[in-house]
Amino acid sequence: MSARLLLIDDDTRLTAMLSDYLNNAGFEVTVAGSLAAGREALAAGSFELLVLDLMLPDGDGLDFCRELRSEAASRRLPVLMLSARGEPMDRILGLELGADDYLPKPFEPRELQARIKALLRRLEPQADGDDVLRFGRLEIDLAARLARLDGKACDLTSHQFDLLVVLAQSPGRVLSRDQIMDALKGHPLDAFDRSIDVHISRIRAVIEDDAKNPRRVLTVRGVGYVFARKQDAEA
Repeated sequence: MSARLLLIDDDTRLTAMLSDYLNNAGFEVTVAGSLAAGREALAAGSFELLVLDLMLPDGDGLDFCRELRSEAASRRLPVLMLSARGEPMDRILGLELGADDYLPKPFEPRELQARIKALLRRLEPQADGDDVLRFGRLEIDLAARLARLDGKACDLTSHQFDLLVVLAQSPGRVLSRDQIMDALKGHPLDAFDRSIDVHISRIRAVIEDDAKNPRRVLTVRGVGYVFARKQDAEA
């Protein structure tokens, strides 16, 4: 799957050029010309990364970044901030307010692409020889086909483990029930959404501290499920 990017900038010529360039590079780019449009896009879908201009017609990108960082951890997404001002203080403030990177205008599209790829690599779960996915207190051992919470093995069936892996290999991305079933082709899951819901419920009973208030496998109402990047306070 290609990474979904949200680009918030009111320079239509720039966004058209960047959108074409990044789409050709394999990304899925959504463009918003204002903070209001950006908020609507974030509410409507999930993104792996936000490219945010500092100066927008309806507000300041710094304030918007502060707003994002004050929201729940499940809404945490990497922010690459753009600015035509190029002042060192802007960069310092942006990073202090939670931006993950900062790129002054003008810039080469190739540099933006490189910075985006670097940020996305940093968000990939750490793996030991690509065999163990680690998410705070939860680790998923692909080779042993075993999930552990606080070092203790989780009691999951083979199908439940495979479903957990599908979600964990796309942290932060909302997967519909159809996408999940496509990824699990060959498994004897019923061709009904409810089957996925039942398996998710059983997985939560094992890996969540409170299955009624999950922090690892989250429901996106009317869409599907998402495996949270940030799950534990110490992670």
